[in-house]
Amino acid sequence: MKLHELSDKPGATKDRIRVGRGIGSGKGKTGGRGVKGQKARTGVAIKGFEGGQMPLHRRLPKRGFNNIFAKRHAEVSLGAIQKAIDAGKLDGKAVVDAAALKAAGVIRRAWDGVRVLGNGELKSGVKLEIAGASKSAVAAIEAAGGSVKIVGATEQPAG
Repeated sequence: MKLHELSDKPGATKDRIRVGRGIGSGKGKTGGRGVKGQKARTGVAIKGFEGGQMPLHRRLPKRGFNNIFAKRHAEVSLGAIQKAIDAGKLDGKAVVDAAALKAAGVIRRAWDGVRVLGNGELKSGVKLEIAGASKSAVAAIEAAGGSVKIVGATEQPAG
């Protein structure tokens, strides 16, 4: 088989309908748009409009809120830290913080701090200074002979 012998199966493609090309074509005059009115014109955008009735998206009640005090953390797994140490990008003996993880390419940006999650396996004892860690991550780090120091965790006053 050669490239010039390739073709679609019969019926796989349809020809484009050329609208507005005379009444004999069956799609002439109004071009399949019916007669007059807003929707016969170009540039119509009436999504959600229900003829003056209150639209569904406005009839339904509002729910939830956006917490403006919520912290956004860069999440890192134990496996990613171990991979960086094995590759020589992170120094396992030095203190590992957000700046070190960024320099090693483990995280792209620190946001409001780094949070370590317990996915993966950690073999080397690492001293971490981070914004947060899950219970399973802390247990795994301490089991490997490392330590976790939570820094920069500021509590918002209640009320």
